[in-house]
Amino acid sequence: MKYKFFCVLLFASVLMSGKVAKAQVAATDYAHQVNTLIGTKGVGLASGYLYPGATYPFGMVQFTPSYFSKRSGFVINQLSGAGCEHMGNFPTFPVKGKLKMSPNNILDYRINVTEEKGHAGYYEATVQESIKAQLTVTERTGMAHYEYPEDQQFGTVIIGGGISATPIKQAAIVITAPNRCEGYAEGGNFCGLNTPYKVYFAAEFDTDALEFGIWKRDELKPNTTFAEGEYSGVYFTFDVNKKKNIQYKIGVSYVSVENAKENLKAENSGWNFAQIQNQAETKWNHYLGMIEVEGTNPDRTTQFYTHLYRSFVHPNVCSDVNGEYMGADFRVHKSRSKHYTSFSNWDTYRTQIQLLAMLDPEVTSDIVISHQLFAEQSGGSFPRWVMANIETGVMQGDPSSILVSNAYAFGARNYDPKPLFKIMRKGAEEPGAKSQNEETRPGLKQYLEKGYYNASIQLEYTSADFAIGQFALHAVGDEFASWRYFHFARSWKNLYNPETGWLQSRHPDGSWKSLGEDFRESTYKNYFWMVPYNIAGLVDIIGGKAEAEKRLDEFFNRLDAGYNDAWFASGNEPSFHIPWVYNWIGRPYKAQEVINRVLNEQYSSKIDGLPGNDDLGTMGAWYVFACIGLYPEIPGVGGFTVNTPIFSSVKVHLKKGDIVIKGGSEKNIYIHSMRLNGKPYDSTWIDWDELSNGATIDYGTSSKPDTKWGTKILPPSFP
Repeated sequence: MKYKFFCVLLFASVLMSGKVAKAQVAATDYAHQVNTLIGTKGVGLASGYLYPGATYPFGMVQFTPSYFSKRSGFVINQLSGAGCEHMGNFPTFPVKGKLKMSPNNILDYRINVTEEKGHAGYYEATVQESIKAQLTVTERTGMAHYEYPEDQQFGTVIIGGGISATPIKQAAIVITAPNRCEGYAEGGNFCGLNTPYKVYFAAEFDTDALEFGIWKRDELKPNTTFAEGEYSGVYFTFDVNKKKNIQYKIGVSYVSVENAKENLKAENSGWNFAQIQNQAETKWNHYLGMIEVEGTNPDRTTQFYTHLYRSFVHPNVCSDVNGEYMGADFRVHKSRSKHYTSFSNWDTYRTQIQLLAMLDPEVTSDIVISHQLFAEQSGGSFPRWVMANIETGVMQGDPSSILVSNAYAFGARNYDPKPLFKIMRKGAEEPGAKSQNEETRPGLKQYLEKGYYNASIQLEYTSADFAIGQFALHAVGDEFASWRYFHFARSWKNLYNPETGWLQSRHPDGSWKSLGEDFRESTYKNYFWMVPYNIAGLVDIIGGKAEAEKRLDEFFNRLDAGYNDAWFASGNEPSFHIPWVYNWIGRPYKAQEVINRVLNEQYSSKIDGLPGNDDLGTMGAWYVFACIGLYPEIPGVGGFTVNTPIFSSVKVHLKKGDIVIKGGSEKNIYIHSMRLNGKPYDSTWIDWDELSNGATIDYGTSSKPDTKWGTKILPPSFP
């Protein structure tokens, strides 16, 4: 009797544990809380420039319709939120029936894509009104499941070679079997700049084709196996009379076809689409689960996890399973750790690298090492904006120095800092230093000799010099070198014109340029605040806090500035840090108001729900930090300035402990008290050392402003 009772109890326990396990899985299925369609539509600069398809955390492959042309095929590489046409190699589509005319550039074939849905690691859509397409990925491969309608006897899959988002002339594909092909293509361009990388692929189907062939421009060539050049590709036609499902998988490499084959064999040797999808979703759940949030608004939660997802898309692994990667010197190298690319550093140094360093210091350390190797292979100096193994030279400043310093400041330190400091110094001290063919710091000679240069470039340089100084001091222990860089960081004062009361450019002879000159993607009213390491000095130079408050109040009348508009630009990087400046002038309640307005007025869960380009996770990370109430304002310094969290509960899982944040609110947006680890805290700045081993932050909030909280101890400035 006791034995039977024990068995019943054991069975009930197992049953209940199974239910609990299922409930836990359901509760932590963050991948399905992501809506990859958010930000995939928009007009011009007020657009996310985002793709809806499937990718893996930091994955080599993005299997997706391109943002730039949904009707051009499902491509295998695309950057998240980059605002110029780019990449889009090896586009593929399932089409009904046999191929009767050349797809040419695919776009002219007029293939409709409708009923799109997507979450982390998965995408689906309807092609040509009745073919169901499902896409998923591994780290270096893509997989498609195409289901043809019942009334179709034949189905064709086309694969473009000499077709991408920008014109390419070098490409070749060879059909090696009735179900296989392989080849390569070049990279085209980005923002009008040549990006001559080479990408290789190997693809196969789970069924032999009934017919196959190639096309080039308008010419269709059945039973031919080799296609090359512009507007070329291959096709495979299948008998789908009985078997309606055709599966396709593609491995990619930036080194060789053989490596693409090896990547495919290692990561997806079978034909189990559901298994590959599940693996991708599991990996995404691991990363998305690093921050747990609870609130009263499910739509806000969807937005949050979608932006957190976008924060983990880049940089991308570019080394193959055997460790090989194509270096910046166009030679094949082998890395001990994973090698990364896709560095939009003018953007990502402000938000994303700090988030990655906090949450995954090992991956971030590998990203830092990848920067070191790129610099060493490309001339000894850091690049600014890297695609594949190409330094594009896009944007300005010396952002990679700030990025590396930020990574170190927020805990990513598994590397030798001395070679990195040497690279920083070369770019900052040697006029003409280059990465590949791009000068690291244009105008450096004048900047060093006269202490001024074009305004927005100089302000980026001074932030970089401050960050290098911090890295010299804390990572390398070279106090003497840090003094030099802090000296040049102070040169922002040389841009202050007392007659206008603004920072502005000078001619080489020292005379002032017009007030609006030399502000890249922004205005003098935005870039005025680009001294985040010495906000107190900036406030003092214009006469004090009252004048600063007046300027900020006027600046935030609107939140939707374009490049030439003199108010806050929710969608562009030079504005991102400015709401928190209120914390430096003793008006933190106004920072809390503005940030809440931005989250509610400029962001939504619609397909056009972003105010600007995501820029490889920069905007996503901004949204994450704004929602949890911590923002990394100062370059090269580990720490956060605060605002009201929008969630009632936040848990940030770090390697050494959890940051638990309680008391946030969608409605009670004003802070009237804070406790850090149980003790009252009355500052709007928290050092990273206070949080890095885990901490608890408790907020008391209200629907009415508290004009006194957070005003006694202002955040740090570094004169």
